[in-house]
Amino acid sequence: MIIHGITKLTLTDYPGKMASILFTGGCNFRCPFCHNASLVLSPGLEPVVDESEIFSFLKKRRGMLDGVVITGGEPTLNSDLDSFITEIKKLGYLVKLDTNGYRPKVLESLMDRNLVDYVAMDIKNSKDRYGETVGIEKVDTSLIDRSIHLLMDGDIDYEFRTTAVKELHTSASFFEIGRWLEGAKRYYLQSYAESADIIGGPYTSPTEDQMDEWARIVGHYIESVQIRA
Repeated sequence: MIIHGITKLTLTDYPGKMASILFTGGCNFRCPFCHNASLVLSPGLEPVVDESEIFSFLKKRRGMLDGVVITGGEPTLNSDLDSFITEIKKLGYLVKLDTNGYRPKVLESLMDRNLVDYVAMDIKNSKDRYGETVGIEKVDTSLIDRSIHLLMDGDIDYEFRTTAVKELHTSASFFEIGRWLEGAKRYYLQSYAESADIIGGPYTSPTEDQMDEWARIVGHYIESVQIRA
């Protein structure tokens, strides 16, 4: 599998675990506020980390690291994702997958084969503003629905999360998101971090008061709602 970057240690990206992060390229969305624009738009121009280097590192860190986070881009676009994860699991690691949820068949296959231990799924916005937020005119939110239900009805640990952007989100957005995800286990709200490497824009971060208000709104529907720095 083509990996464009590695963060050798994170204490925050896999809740409660010490992990490494692997970055894949390419995405089926074009979120204008995406801060990994180069990975999404032109992954072929990005550096590549050889698989042998990755597995050599992971073998050496057995017993010190708990897990591996696979993020992107959008990892589920890779046809060899399952075989790649299988090799990671053979080394005894837990695997966390970051996904936008737009390929539920891939997610379901990974879950059915016990290849993922934790899934973080992005909820970009309320349904009526999804296309605008992901940069795709005709977005099929039924695919997002299916992934939501796979996670909520499944046995693996998961979280839903939204990156809040002042120009794209309102209180009404979070009322709708809360209703959409009602009964979910865990939800994180994270503020957009202003960056030069984005697809569109310019965009700005919400205020702390806005973030607090939006978290309270979603908290009416989901028991565990946190603002993530």
